[in-house]
Amino acid sequence: MIALIGAKILTMCGKNLDRGTILVRNGKIWAVGKNIDIPAGCQVIDVTGKIITPGLIDAHTHLGVESEGMGWAGTDVNERSEPVTPGMHTLDAINPADLGLLEAYRGGVTTVMVAPGSANPIGGQCVIIKTAPKPIVEQMLVKRYAGLKIAFGENPKRCYGADLKKMPVSRMATAALIREAFWKAHHYLTKQDEKDFKYDMGLEAIAKVLRKEMPLRAHAHRADDIVTAIRIAKEFDVDIIIEHGTEAYLVAGMLAEEEIPVILGPTLSTRSKLELKDKTMESPAFLYRHGVTFAMMSDHPVIPSCFLSIYAGLATRYGLPKNQALKMITCDAAKILGLDDRIGSLAPGMDADLVVWSEDPLIISARPEIVMVDGRMDFLPGKGPSLPANA
Repeated sequence: MIALIGAKILTMCGKNLDRGTILVRNGKIWAVGKNIDIPAGCQVIDVTGKIITPGLIDAHTHLGVESEGMGWAGTDVNERSEPVTPGMHTLDAINPADLGLLEAYRGGVTTVMVAPGSANPIGGQCVIIKTAPKPIVEQMLVKRYAGLKIAFGENPKRCYGADLKKMPVSRMATAALIREAFWKAHHYLTKQDEKDFKYDMGLEAIAKVLRKEMPLRAHAHRADDIVTAIRIAKEFDVDIIIEHGTEAYLVAGMLAEEEIPVILGPTLSTRSKLELKDKTMESPAFLYRHGVTFAMMSDHPVIPSCFLSIYAGLATRYGLPKNQALKMITCDAAKILGLDDRIGSLAPGMDADLVVWSEDPLIISARPEIVMVDGRMDFLPGKGPSLPANA
């Protein structure tokens, strides 16, 4: 058993604790509170003056499927041979040795959702993993079926219509391809009990969405694309999460009324294409004021996952309350990912994923000093990578 004593504990599920104690046993949080009796033989770590938070959650990345420093050889994020590829799964492409995963872990990001890219109207299936270094991706796995990635807007039009001169050339075609695939999957479900039924890997992936075993995860920046994604989800009565949501603030009332969550960002990127021209750093505060459930993403490698706490901190400069900024990268992210019974807060029975910070994690000078995943600790030096003597 491990005891962390003396820190300010931001539980994200109740009152914060000054000079509190966390007990960890067998990879789970055993107890959280003040004046806790510490069992004999417990490894006691005094972290007085520090701040403990749950491990951070990056709710939308391409970590491991677009490996850093490897160029085209490490890019497995889009299967651009066909526009509709629901049978693809990021689990089969994740490189657990990706340096981005290691840096995310050292930055206090302990859980990430990994998605296919947005070249295809239907790109494939998403997965959720923990970032603690492991040689085999299954050892990092949290949720194998975390959603089916679909994409609207400029990317499918550019990747197929402009680059390959094939469908989709228009937003109409993107929506039509998604609808057609879902109608095929609906018909596929009705045939499953027949003698001549033939298994189809792609249709089976869509069937998981139709059975509400996983949600749609819809890449949509522009407000009209967000509304189109919602329209299709309602037609097929499936769960949906809006990814990116650059103009979600324009339809915040609809999102709140329909109780549709948003994974927002990346907020710190430039306006690199037309559909980002109305991007605003005030989006988190606007969605919060309108009652939209939302989390924040890095979209790594668009911006590095390891600085997720800084992106959340910047949102407070533009009006988001401080506690809410931390919630969107901990407990609210966990809720949207369907994992709030395991991660995102510090309470008995939760996974022992936590970070000991040198100071308030939302300020730029804060650094992780201890990162724990499933009860396993790494003590970080906080001085950056060692440089060779001749550097």
